[in-house]
Amino acid sequence: MRKSIYGLFGVLILSSLASQLLARQPFYDRSHYSEVFREERKYRLFLPPAYEDQVVRHYPVIYYFHGHSDRYTLEHYDDGQITVPAVVDFVSKNDVIVVAVDGYVAEHYTGFYGGNPWDIREEGGHYDFGRYFLELIEHIDSTYRTLTDRRHRATSGLSMGGFMSLYLSARFPHLVGSASSFNPGPMFYVGDPGRTVLWWPPHHTDNHTHSRIRLIRASGDYISQYHEEAREIYARALEVDFEYRQDEFNRHAATSIEETFAFHMESFADPTLNNIPVEWSHHNPFAEFDVWGYRFRATGEEKALLYLENVSQGGLRIRTRQWAPDGPPLATRKIEVTTAALYRPNEEYRLIDYDLSRDETRSRMVISDSSGRLSFEVDGSGHQIGIVGRGTGGQPPVLLPVTDKDHLYLPPNETLSLPLRVFNPRGKAMDNVRVQISSEYPTVEIISGSYEITKLGSGEVFDLSPYLSLRLTAGGGYYDFASLLARMTYDGWYSRQERIDFRIIPEIIPEPIAVEIMDGRTKTFSVFHQAGNQGGGSPIERKVSEGKGNGNGILEPGEEATIWVQMRQGIDPFDKNNWYRCKVRSHSPWITEIADIQEDKQREWTGAKERTSLIRLSPEAPSGTKIPVILDNETWSFYYTPDVRYGKEKLYQAFQRHRHHLHRLEITVE
Repeated sequence: MRKSIYGLFGVLILSSLASQLLARQPFYDRSHYSEVFREERKYRLFLPPAYEDQVVRHYPVIYYFHGHSDRYTLEHYDDGQITVPAVVDFVSKNDVIVVAVDGYVAEHYTGFYGGNPWDIREEGGHYDFGRYFLELIEHIDSTYRTLTDRRHRATSGLSMGGFMSLYLSARFPHLVGSASSFNPGPMFYVGDPGRTVLWWPPHHTDNHTHSRIRLIRASGDYISQYHEEAREIYARALEVDFEYRQDEFNRHAATSIEETFAFHMESFADPTLNNIPVEWSHHNPFAEFDVWGYRFRATGEEKALLYLENVSQGGLRIRTRQWAPDGPPLATRKIEVTTAALYRPNEEYRLIDYDLSRDETRSRMVISDSSGRLSFEVDGSGHQIGIVGRGTGGQPPVLLPVTDKDHLYLPPNETLSLPLRVFNPRGKAMDNVRVQISSEYPTVEIISGSYEITKLGSGEVFDLSPYLSLRLTAGGGYYDFASLLARMTYDGWYSRQERIDFRIIPEIIPEPIAVEIMDGRTKTFSVFHQAGNQGGGSPIERKVSEGKGNGNGILEPGEEATIWVQMRQGIDPFDKNNWYRCKVRSHSPWITEIADIQEDKQREWTGAKERTSLIRLSPEAPSGTKIPVILDNETWSFYYTPDVRYGKEKLYQAFQRHRHHLHRLEITVE
C-alpha cells in the first residue's frame, strides 16, 4: 500500500512538472469539434505562465481574427516575425488568454492571394462564423479557466480579421465588451445565405454605443483612406467609447499590438461594461437573432437590415432598410418581437403603435408571459411603439425620425423649416412639452429655436416644422457634416436630448460635361482602368445595357434608369474624359431609388464597392414637373509616392484613394 501511495505521489509530481513545462510553451495549436461546420476546427492558444500555478485563477480572453489568406497560425503576413512574438510577449507579462481563430474555408483557399477567409463575400453566408464564434466561446469557456462575463471578453484582428472584430462585436454587443481593429478591410457581405447585405461598420456605430472600440492605422497602409473615413465617423459617434492610433509603418500589418492589448486589459478592469443598458440601439442583417435579452424573428425572402432604435422598457422604434445607408424600408417583412423579461408576469400591457409610413396610431393589448416577456408583431414599414403598464414608468416624449433615410440632406442659403415631430408614447396626455434646438456648428444659424406644446394626447404626433427654422452656410465640393441638439423638457423639469445629424448640400455644384440616361438602352462608355499597384492607367471600353423603358435617353413616367456622367478629370492623373455611373439623390416624391448597384472598384481588392443607383420615375409624375437631382459619382486611383518614406522604409504598395464628385441635373417630366 505504501509503495502504491508513493507511486501515485510520484505520478502527481511528474504530472505537475509536465504541466509547468507545457505552460512555458509560447502557444498551443489545438482543435475542437464544431457542430456548425460538422468538422474539427483549429485554433492557436496563448496561455499566461501563471495558468498552471497551484492557485486557481480565471482569465479574460481576447479572440484574434487573422487577415486575408492567413490562418490561425498568424504567420503568412509577416512570416511569423511580428504578430506571434508580440502576442507571446504580451501574454507572458499579463494575465490574459489569447485565442487565434481560424477563418479557413477549404473551397475559398486557392493560394495566398486567393485565400478568402470568414465567408464574407457577396455569394457567401453558407458558413456563418458568427454562429461559430458563439460555439468557440462555449468551447473555450468550458475547457479553460476563463472569466465568462461580457467585459472580460474582447475581439481583435487584422485586415479582414479587423473587419470581423468590429462586425462580430457589433452583432453580439451583449457578449463582447471591447474590440480593436488593425487596418481593417472596409466592407464585406454578411447575413443569411442568399440574403447577404453589404456591411461597413461605421454605418452601424449604434451597435457599439455600449462597447469600447480601438482602431489602429499604419500610416503607409494601402487602404488607409478607409481607416481615416472610419475614424471620422466613429469620432463623431459621441456615445461610443472610441480611440484611434496611427503608427509610422510602410505596409498593411498589425502594429502597436502591445498597446492595443493593454487597451483591452483596461477594458477588462472596467466594471461598467457588465451593465445591461437601460436603452440601446442595434442594426442586424439576419432574419433571426437575440440581443440584450430580446428575440427577433422576421419572415420574407428579400434582403433587409433590421434597425432597432432607443429600445427600453417603455418602448422602441423598429424599422427596416434594404441596404445601408439610406435604403428604403421593406414593408412586406413581418417581424416577431419578444422582449427581455422586463415586465410583471402574466399582466396586461398596452402597445401604442405609431405607423411611420401611414402616419397613424393604433392601440392594442398584450399579456406578458410567466417570465415577464411581451410578444407582438409588426411589419417592416416602420413603427414607433410605446409600452404602457405597471412598471414602465413615465416615458419621455419621442422625437420621430426627420427622414425615412439615414441622412437628411439640406440646402444652404435658405430659411428651412426643420421637419421635427414629437410623439407621446404614454397612455395619457402630456402637458407643456418644450422643444429647443441648438448647434455648435458655425455653419448653422438658428432662426427660430424653441416651441412649447401645451398639450399632447396619448399616441398623438405634433409637427414642429412650422415653428422651428434655421439657415445653413456651405462651401463647394462635397457635402458638409453638421448636427443639431434637440432638448425636450417635460413633466415640469425632466429633460431629454437627442442629436440630429445631417449633411449640407454644397453651394457650388457644377453641371456635368455630358449625361446619359440609360432607360433600357445599350451604350458603350469609355471608363478608366487602373494599371496596378504602382499607379497609372488608361481608358477601356465598357458596353452596358441598363434600365427599363423606351430607350430614348429621356426618363419618362414609369421608367427605370441609371444615370452616367462624363468627368473631365478624375482623381487619377491618367483619368480624363471618362464616364461614371452615379448615385442619384432627390427630395422629389416622384423619384425612387429602387436598387443600390454594388460593383468592385476594379483592381482595388479591399471588399469596398462602388455604389450607384437604379431609379424609377413614378407613373403618376405630372407632365411638365421639373425635378432637381444631385448626381454623386466616385473616381479612384492607385496613388504611388516612391520618394516618400514611412519610418526607414519606402512605401510598399500604392495607396488606394478615392474621391466623390457632385453634379447638378434637372429632369423635366415629358
